[in-house]
Amino acid sequence: MRKLLMACGLGLLCFTSAQAQEEAPYVPEKDPLVLQKLEEWQDWKFGMIMHWGTYSQWGIVESWSLCPEDEGWTQRTPAGIPYYEYVKKYEALANTFNPKQFNPERWAKAAKGAGMQYLVFTTKHHDGFCMFDTKQTDYRVTAPNVPFSKNPRANITKEVFTAFRNEGIHIGAYYSKPDWNTENYWWSYFPPKDRNVNYEIAKYPERWKKFQQFTYNQIEELMSDYGKVEILWLDGGWVRPLNTHTKESLSWNKTPAQDQDINMPGITAMARQKQPGLIVVDRSVHGPYENYRTPEQQIPDKPLSYPWETCMTMGGSWSYVPNDVYKPVNKLIHNLVDIVAKGGNYLLNVGPGPDGEWHDAAYTTMEQIGAWMKVNGDAIYGTRAIAPYKDGKVCFTRKKIGNSVYAIYMLDENEALPATISFKGLPVKKGTKMSVLGAKANLSWKANGDETVITLPASVRKQAFKHAVAIKIG
Repeated sequence: MRKLLMACGLGLLCFTSAQAQEEAPYVPEKDPLVLQKLEEWQDWKFGMIMHWGTYSQWGIVESWSLCPEDEGWTQRTPAGIPYYEYVKKYEALANTFNPKQFNPERWAKAAKGAGMQYLVFTTKHHDGFCMFDTKQTDYRVTAPNVPFSKNPRANITKEVFTAFRNEGIHIGAYYSKPDWNTENYWWSYFPPKDRNVNYEIAKYPERWKKFQQFTYNQIEELMSDYGKVEILWLDGGWVRPLNTHTKESLSWNKTPAQDQDINMPGITAMARQKQPGLIVVDRSVHGPYENYRTPEQQIPDKPLSYPWETCMTMGGSWSYVPNDVYKPVNKLIHNLVDIVAKGGNYLLNVGPGPDGEWHDAAYTTMEQIGAWMKVNGDAIYGTRAIAPYKDGKVCFTRKKIGNSVYAIYMLDENEALPATISFKGLPVKKGTKMSVLGAKANLSWKANGDETVITLPASVRKQAFKHAVAIKIG
């Protein structure tokens, strides 16, 4: 904020508080096919996102070391290497990218086994390297200089989409709006100053028009040549019309903000003509092209009034790092339960390595999540939020169809199932039957004032429940 105020004081471009909105209202979709798809998407609940590119060879943060901003996630290695020397080395990673162990069928089976119902795959990140066979640039996985281009499975995006689709998993395409490799975004005539376009759009409008067309053409390729795609997940929220900026997005500009309008109305119309009902997620650009919102690496404190999805890493990094530490399964399942109880979806990230494989921990983690989901999935899929959402260690969900409600008790690591579970805030009618998913016994319960107290018999408690136990009410 200090930098923004200083810029205004120097006579540079300023925004009123009305222009720099804190949180614009959610704009509901009007297309009936998209509304239907959003309803289906809210039934899926659990998905996977994968960040993968040439950067996996160095085990570094995806793309961001190219950005000339001085932030913790933009640092270059080795420290002190001159910027343009580093860029040259980074772009040369394409010449050695050869993930010989690439086996998307194994990934898809693991995702299916974990109970994931949709995928969002990085077709292109901010560095501009395309993991698909685009005709718009030579900076792509199928280019002759890339060793993997000789592999019959070189069109990685197509192979991934096909493998996951064959497992019944819905397909989403991640696409970065900024492209730090193309001359029409970062023009080599000028040095980049931050993550934004590095020339004055008003002075060079034809160059920006070429970038708009480049973006349109690439998205058209993805919507035309890669089978059924149900989500277009657009990242790089600083690429946006000038009048849509928020205080947060203005903080991403070291130079005065520009009108980086890429013609979302035209892109969306084209994409939906080719993929009817397509969900479009123009991340952080609140308006008609943000069909759902995507809090990153965090879970909202309370339910939100619009469709939303928490995107989060399974380990510590979005991209592959050699010794990444994965979150405990107990934590991941508790996150899932908490998110679903608040009406959201959980999009969990895995970063493949330079050989085309995941960490072993990714597979074992997903196996354990899958074991829990096989027993308790009915309390997750096809549910909606119900007040009070959560009371202590108990979260609530309700089936969209039917009258069943679930009280999901979250177990601490190595905690044994208690003899009683109680909660407040959710009235239960006299005579309502209760049972534990994964156990056959009916449960006895009583109302104690505004509290419901459920007794768990010894036959249930001796079973090896882990992570959380779901009690079906009704």
